[in-house]
Amino acid sequence: MANDYPRETAADLAANAAFILMADELGISPLLDKGEPFTREALVEAAQNNAEGVGEFLRALIAAGLVEPATAEGNGDGDGRFVTSADYAERRYEAGYLTWALNASRPHIENVGEFIADYPTAAAKHQRDGRRVAVSSRWMGSFGAAPVAFAEITGRRPARLVDLGAGSGGLLIELLRRLPDSTAVAVDINAAACDEASRNARRAGMADRLEVVNCSVQSLVEDPTPISGVDLIHAGFVMHDILADTESADAVLRTLRSSLAEGGALVVMDAVPYATEPRERAFSALFTYLHTMAMDVELPTQEQWYAAFEKAGFTSITHTPLRWPAGRMFVVSG
Repeated sequence: MANDYPRETAADLAANAAFILMADELGISPLLDKGEPFTREALVEAAQNNAEGVGEFLRALIAAGLVEPATAEGNGDGDGRFVTSADYAERRYEAGYLTWALNASRPHIENVGEFIADYPTAAAKHQRDGRRVAVSSRWMGSFGAAPVAFAEITGRRPARLVDLGAGSGGLLIELLRRLPDSTAVAVDINAAACDEASRNARRAGMADRLEVVNCSVQSLVEDPTPISGVDLIHAGFVMHDILADTESADAVLRTLRSSLAEGGALVVMDAVPYATEPRERAFSALFTYLHTMAMDVELPTQEQWYAAFEKAGFTSITHTPLRWPAGRMFVVSG
């Protein structure tokens, strides 16, 4: 009888997202994300949990097809080691959308009536967990934005680059691996994220190549020293908040432009509101509405992005649609 039913895609997505989110809460995501063979003992150590409980969780991951036995030849009955499935990264990418919408954004969804009735009071009372937002956004970005950004940035081979809103520095560390002669600056307003970026740089052996600066993007208008003379500035889904304030946006964009070395470029990964393409429209509608209703942020249209760049003095502007629904990569220079 079961074979008479279609495969339940939504059920698979829900299960995968739940397991991947639990793995993150347990602290074992870094181990799974490597895609390398691991032992049950290594999983227990990473989780800092009791062996019995983590063992049962591992059993569930195997049953779900997220983890499988591993051998040196990649087949057989296993030798006590395990490895994530070949499509694990893709499943984690898909899980990002569910966890962003239903986990990270839960305070906004559960209290939508309060936000509609009295935004200032609701916004002060119901705030999202920044870590959950960052994790889910990173998962979405892994396939939704990062490949396009990596191709653009590595193709330009900047000697020195900046990431605005760098978080824990993952993007820059990977870029520095691919650009062995480059150095970078991670800028973020969150002190905890900056501390984590510094730790990650040390772990990766890049402490001498990655400078971490704890400040807001807006503060660079008064003191652009951290980004002065760089070849490339990357801003991943942070500029829409800045463009919401027209006066501040112009000052920030002009500062970024004047900080670039000759021939340098600003690479902005962000979103446009209410995209109408069939593949984009559903998630775009949710992303746009939650930003408008619960964050008081009006996402700029594509035309408004262009106008802001032109007002700041940029003369060359191109855009590329991203896999991330309604996501766009703007590359500006001049």
